[in-house]
Amino acid sequence: MKKATSNNDNFFERVYDIVRQIPEGKVTSYGAIAKALGAARSARMVGWAMNASHNLEDVPAHRVVNRKGLLSGKHHFDGTNLMQQLLENEGIQVIDNQIIDFEKHFWEPKF
Repeated sequence: MKKATSNNDNFFERVYDIVRQIPEGKVTSYGAIAKALGAARSARMVGWAMNASHNLEDVPAHRVVNRKGLLSGKHHFDGTNLMQQLLENEGIQVIDNQIIDFEKHFWEPKF
């Protein structure tokens, strides 16, 4: 784990490489990304990486949610419901910040 967290920029880039692979209409979780990177206890650090990604147009941060399918990062998006709107544009239904049929839309990352 030290190797993955010793260089934040490298860890963040590895996170972004995975997020770029999430197919349209699918979502994954912070923890699933951390696990794929071999740093299973680093879900919070994945969240920091996602928060830092907003200037990267090729990183679909809206497709990363918490382990229960909640839009826990939505306050980091411009506009009140931008994260929800982006997901709904991809065919994912969201009610009260919760993805409906989360299991159906979940994508398991591989690194």
